[in-house]
Amino acid sequence: MSVYVSNLSYEVNELDLKQIFSEYGTVKRVRLPINKKTGKKRGCAFVEMATDAEEIVAIQALSGIECMGRSLKLNKAITKIDASSLCYL
Repeated sequence: MSVYVSNLSYEVNELDLKQIFSEYGTVKRVRLPINKKTGKKRGCAFVEMATDAEEIVAIQALSGIECMGRSLKLNKAITKIDASSLCYL
């Protein structure tokens, strides 16, 4: 149960996201991917919530809010297992 957050400021850290998302449920984990070549943040994150219900509430409440001058975009994260079940025609 993860939320994909994009359009993040490069200044956002894990604690910032945990504080924002904790208003909507239990945050189990926050991951901020790093560009391997540059070592800098990629401007996105994965926030793992305790339940699907908390995830849905967070997505609805936080989509489009402004955080550090950027309008957040949120979606349910697609896991590797989910992606492998996609059918391309």
